[in-house]
Amino acid sequence: MQNWNEFLEQEKKQDYFVTLMEKVNNARSTGTVYPPEEDMFSCFDLCPLNEVKVVILGQDPYHGANQAHGLSFSVKPGIKIPPSLRNIYKELKTDLDIDAPKHGYLVSWAKQGVLMMNTSWSVDEGNAGSHKKFGWAKFTNRVLEKLNEHAQPLVFILWGNHAIDAAKGITNPKHYLLKGVHPSPLAAKGGFFGSKPFSKTNNFLIQAGRTPIDWKIDEL
Repeated sequence: MQNWNEFLEQEKKQDYFVTLMEKVNNARSTGTVYPPEEDMFSCFDLCPLNEVKVVILGQDPYHGANQAHGLSFSVKPGIKIPPSLRNIYKELKTDLDIDAPKHGYLVSWAKQGVLMMNTSWSVDEGNAGSHKKFGWAKFTNRVLEKLNEHAQPLVFILWGNHAIDAAKGITNPKHYLLKGVHPSPLAAKGGFFGSKPFSKTNNFLIQAGRTPIDWKIDEL
């Protein structure tokens, strides 16, 4: 199996990726782009390919100051917990009786094998979806193709239609696609609460002979 560094080096040689990075770099030269360049692929640094157990597929990086750091739904320490993550914490409490931390920094999940990636990997400050048409979909599809080939069974947590659609290429029957309502305040009342994604994920991992995730997040 490749590692993420080898995968990225291969992608960087592709014409689509060269064009994509030109667009991102041009955006950085004329305004503020999140996450910072050094954090754009931090999900790979924190969660090596051979250690992935769970994939949480987000949509867009947060577009406010100091929020995004390369992990979907996670924010940097000291930053107010966003509404979607607050709802995720509420469901975590209902599902596994785990109390929410006072921060939104989800690195402890990543270090246990939870790959938290977005389908767009960059965004202009204050402008949601602004890089959606840059070509990120092709890159995301390539990442998901690599995950589809993973030697171990994986759980794909797909919250909302965007994530469900993006993961249509996950066809390997050994993987578990956990499809549900998005945790955003606008959508969550439609079925996110009570969906028990954390216990369902761990049950699958245990049945697959893999170590479950400790979803408890310690205070910083």
